[in-house]
Amino acid sequence: MDKKLIKNIWLEKYSIFYLNGIDNKKFLNGITTSNMLQSKTNIVKTCWLNPKGVLKSLIEIHYIENQLLILTLEGNVNEIRKYFEDIIFPVDKVQISDVTTIYRIQEIDDCFSWREYNPILLKENECDEFILKNSLSVMNPNDLKIWKIKQAIPCKDYEIDGANNPLELGLADLIDFKKGCFLGQEIMARLKKVSSLKQEIRVWKSNLPVNNLEFDENKVYLENDREKIVGYITRFVKVNEKEFIGLVIIKKNYLGSEFKFFSKKFGNIKVNQATASVFL
Repeated sequence: MDKKLIKNIWLEKYSIFYLNGIDNKKFLNGITTSNMLQSKTNIVKTCWLNPKGVLKSLIEIHYIENQLLILTLEGNVNEIRKYFEDIIFPVDKVQISDVTTIYRIQEIDDCFSWREYNPILLKENECDEFILKNSLSVMNPNDLKIWKIKQAIPCKDYEIDGANNPLELGLADLIDFKKGCFLGQEIMARLKKVSSLKQEIRVWKSNLPVNNLEFDENKVYLENDREKIVGYITRFVKVNEKEFIGLVIIKKNYLGSEFKFFSKKFGNIKVNQATASVFL
């Protein structure tokens, strides 16, 4: 008998809260970037922006028995919940729950976007049995960091830094430009109309051994003009003794194949588009 194929999984514990009431989808439709009223799936990945179109949080919404489970993939769950609570009017037929936690399991794939796979939510006491029964292997923390970087999944306090918009971060497919008003909608519509992105996220790799990781230098220069700043490194992780991988925000004018890049910390760096990034 053939052995069962073991699948690698992304397993993490996340903060959640629920929106109840008959207006819960309508309420979320005016806040998030996805069309909650016409969704054809019970799981929606979406963005929460500020009025200026800056990404504040990456959210996953699960529709479960008329409840909307709000899972904060990246962001401050208490900030999100407080914002929701502050704008609920007495006439809105929406109730909001307290914050709790849940475990989220998703298959890992190196070739396709993480958004192609729907996750499974489990209580803590259900995880071990589910993993064993389904021949799953939990990816270790460092390998998970590497995979997330290759996918360009934005991270709070790094790419979600109070300055970057979701289009720059390759999340255009999480925005419904036809659904009407939502928080930050005017800025998103303007950027899409004129295709005026000034910078885009990319994955970078370096094969230079680095002895001093505390060296605080995140600027990226042109390899042949080391006075010309063309981007900045947002995050990195060590793959092995000779390889680092990370994310970088690069000015759009320098993303042609003719340009090569240099970092004072990591030396010559090779820049590629992320597996899951979608650009205008």
